[in-house]
Parts: sequence; structure tokens; C-alpha cells
Amino acid sequence: MEKIFPKALKKGDKIAIISPAGSVEPLQLKSTLDLISKKGFQHVLGKNLYTKYSHGYSYAGNEKQRSEDLNWALNDPEISAVWASRGGYGCQHLLPNIDLKGFKKNPKWYIGYSDNTVIQSYLYQKGFASIHGQTVKTSGFGVTDESYALIFDILKGKKPDYKLKTNNFNKAGNVEAELVGGNLALIYALLGTPYNFNFKDKILFIEDIGEKFYALDRMLMSLELAGVFKQIKGLIIGGMTGMEDKESNKNYDDSFDSFAYKIISERVSAYDFPVAFGFPNGHIHDNRPLILGAKAMLNVGEKSSLKFN
Repeated sequence: MEKIFPKALKKGDKIAIISPAGSVEPLQLKSTLDLISKKGFQHVLGKNLYTKYSHGYSYAGNEKQRSEDLNWALNDPEISAVWASRGGYGCQHLLPNIDLKGFKKNPKWYIGYSDNTVIQSYLYQKGFASIHGQTVKTSGFGVTDESYALIFDILKGKKPDYKLKTNNFNKAGNVEAELVGGNLALIYALLGTPYNFNFKDKILFIEDIGEKFYALDRMLMSLELAGVFKQIKGLIIGGMTGMEDKESNKNYDDSFDSFAYKIISERVSAYDFPVAFGFPNGHIHDNRPLILGAKAMLNVGEKSSLKFN
């Protein structure tokens, strides 16, 4: 199925800001909301954007409230893009309630990462591309200007073309295929459900934060046992940071944890697809956007690159 891409935004178009998972404070969103206005777009806030609902986690409202905001943003014909305020946990609650009636008539970009991976997987299964990129909330470790600038480039109709740094764990090769993936923990959580990505003949991207090394390997083992690595044509690994704990891991604050990379490299060593480590996307300072559902050319070698067609 060829993926459907939203039309390019123009000055004055409206971008809905919603909180489909964790709760946020107004000051956490201010800088990006100001940036949206500076770029010439209008930000429209979801009714429950700043709602708080404590139920074992601080959600941005209960499941009904968050579903209402998501469906409003997806289906309102005056909205041209939907930008998640943050991730955290809670997007899985919304999957059975997603309504795309209006969205199908007026497709729009959905922007987010982390927990938003599950919504992007849902959209992918329905035939729509999305932007796996920085949320509205600026992370505590900061975000590069390019992380946001490149999102606005995509919204305006430009597709990114990345030159990748060399990494000792890379496995050389060239492949052209659709890109799928996102946060590894959520890809793992969707295995065996109707909302999982279709991995066949795809390039898979993964990133994660705050996992124990054994938990990282467990998730990779689940992908292997589910046959994912037998199906994909290429693999890209982004940020792996905050792994294990500060006391025992000297690389805890690194964007691309070397031991996490070693675990991944060993787990996929038996497969012959190209593998690119160190892509600047994930829970890291330099979080550059990817287009899930877009065809891309991945070249891994002395000069590696990822170009979207």
C-alpha cells in the first residue's frame, strides 16, 4: 500500500497541540509554541492539553478526555497538522477509540516520538505517513535548533537528506524501502496486536531511553522470536541513552551508549541487512525528524547516508 502524505502547510495554517499521554505544564511548551507562531502558523490548543489525571501515572486527562482531543485534532477540517506535547505513557489507551473519518478526507501530519510511536503505527497501518520527531515539550537536556527547523521543512513539503557519521558497529550495504519504527519499548509492546507495524521488506528504526541492558536484550529477543529481523531489509539505530544506572554505567549520559550498541550488534549479527548506528533521533539533544511510511535510500559504508524519496 502506497502511503498517503499530507499536503504541505502554508502560512496561517493551524497546528493542533494535544497531550495524548503524560501531563505537561504551560511553561514547558512556551518556547515551541512561540516558535510555531514565529514560523507563521497558528497553534490551537486541545481542550485537555493541560489537564491532569493521576491514576498510577500523571496523565493529561483520563482516557476519554485524551481520546476526545486526539480525535478532534485528527478530524477537524481547519487543522493542518497535529503536534503531540510529549510522550511518557498513555497513547496505547487511545488506540481502540481512534476515529479517522475526517482524517481520511483531509490527511495531516502527526508529529511526535517516544510513546507516540503507537499512534504513528496505527496511522501507518491505515496508510498514512507521520513525522517521528521532537515533541512540543523541550526536553530537560535541551534540543538543537535543527531538530525543530527540520520538522518545519517537512511540514512545508521538503524531505530530509541526511549524511551519517561513521560508526564501528555499522554493517555495510545499500537498500531502498519504506521506513517504519520508533521507540523500541513501544514496538515491543505492540508485538502480537492488530496495531503493530508491518515489518516485511521495510527499514526499521529503533531508539530508547532508561532501559536496563537485560531489558534491552529481552525486547530484541522478542523481535527476533517474532521474525522481525527475518522480514526487514535494513536497520537504523538512534539514541540509546540513560541505560542501566548512573552508578554502574559510565556511558549513562551518552546519546549513543556503546554497550547498548554492542548488545544490538550481537543480536543482529546473523542477518545480512545493512545496519546504521548513531542516527540523531530519539531521547537525545540532537533529535532530527524521520518520516515514517516514506520510502528512503539507506547507504551504509565509508560515506553513509539516509535520503527520503
